[in-house]
Amino acid sequence: MTAVDSPATPGTARHAASAGDKDRAVPLSRLVAVELRKLADTRAGLWLLIVIGLASAATAAILLFAGSGPDQTFTGFVSFAQVPSGVLLPVLGILSMTGEWSQRTALTTFTLTPRRGRVIAAKLIAAAAIGVLAAVATFAVGALATLLAGVTGDGGAWTADAGVLAQCVLMQVLFVLMGSAFGALLMNTPLAIVAYFTLPIVWSLVGGMKSVEKAAAWLDLNLTSGPLTEAVLTGGQWARLAVSAAVWIVAPLVAGTVRVMRREVS
Repeated sequence: MTAVDSPATPGTARHAASAGDKDRAVPLSRLVAVELRKLADTRAGLWLLIVIGLASAATAAILLFAGSGPDQTFTGFVSFAQVPSGVLLPVLGILSMTGEWSQRTALTTFTLTPRRGRVIAAKLIAAAAIGVLAAVATFAVGALATLLAGVTGDGGAWTADAGVLAQCVLMQVLFVLMGSAFGALLMNTPLAIVAYFTLPIVWSLVGGMKSVEKAAAWLDLNLTSGPLTEAVLTGGQWARLAVSAAVWIVAPLVAGTVRVMRREVS
């Protein structure tokens, strides 16, 4: 008796294709590695990383040669060296999120990885990793400056609180993610950069008014994150930081993710 293969129904074929796509899904770790490489592949990203490194070293040198002995501690050098990276590093997060749209590579990216949520997750993980690496780099700069301060002057104290150092890392990650959130929401590099630097300043100015002073204490991320480099936060300070982070990071990131998931790619 000869067996006759029954033709596959369209539904079965679609199911098989879908299963095959899932089996061939690019691992998230590979997507993260690609996003990390892309941050330094472009001329803008590479030069931004170079400027951040040079600026961090320059700020530590300023404190080393112009600061007083009591200020020349490891924690002091780290906090001072983090200023340039805290300002400029979020631009990398913006470039990561807007790259597909500004360089018109969205069609290629989402064809190779149709699950856009995985791409966004990879970009966020890469941005957070850059924040951690930047903080570690400032620790290295601070350690070198502390050694030099001990040799050349009255400073060089290795006073450091592990909790404060962990908060320094968190601060870098928060602001990089904020840049990523603005990039995802606006999907336009110049507009996202202008909005990232302008809106918090405007809100800080508005928050100085007595009528909204109490609200600003909860909604101004620059204000609530300031103590991260000074001392271990109290419960109330953590609560204010969480609320402001929800307003400036989580809310625009959720809205931006919805926009990316729904935007038509052509």
